[in-house]
Amino acid sequence: MRILLIEDDPMIGQSLSRALHEQGILVEWARDGEQGEAAWHRGDHSVVLLDIGLPGQSGVDLLRTVRAATVDTPVVVITARAEIDSRVAVLDLGADDYVVKPFELRELFARIRAVMRRHDRRPRSILVAGGLTIDLATHVVSYRQKAIRLPTREFALLQVLVRQPGKIVPRDIIEREIYLSLDEIESNAVDVLIHSIRRKFDREIIRNVRGAGWLVIKDAS
Repeated sequence: MRILLIEDDPMIGQSLSRALHEQGILVEWARDGEQGEAAWHRGDHSVVLLDIGLPGQSGVDLLRTVRAATVDTPVVVITARAEIDSRVAVLDLGADDYVVKPFELRELFARIRAVMRRHDRRPRSILVAGGLTIDLATHVVSYRQKAIRLPTREFALLQVLVRQPGKIVPRDIIEREIYLSLDEIESNAVDVLIHSIRRKFDREIIRNVRGAGWLVIKDAS
């Protein structure tokens, strides 16, 4: 699953991103309405988490603009406004649900699952490419008759590659997808993760294109 989080508050954004990552969910975090709109239009997201109180372009304006462009990604609004008029307004504009700050993470996760069921846009529970089978629900990866439950970052790295089979994914893209902050990343962090995955399965599970990045082939060899 891949979620777009549009939230300007650094503390909320960081904590939400971390909590979602711990659930094995890939997160793209946009800090304002302009970044959010660009990501929303170009991305393939399962759900958008949208803060209403954004600087510049408000969350309400952003929701109106994107829905007018017939982009139908499910949206859960995150708002500090508990008034009924505010909640009705965002629902009428095309939001699928909302949570009022402060909220419990388990409630947010439940609302995400609910809007995905209603839209029938649940991500495939199984991804397949290059002889790999990835179970998104259990974090179990199968390759050549071997099945292993991977740690969160190894699993997230494989997701990034398997969602783009046959395409070379550069180091900086992988780092951006699986780490919450560039400050967390050591220079060889991606290499270490790939080495660990290969050691558990086979060197050919991930192929290196020197100077360009890594890929998973489209079809099993």
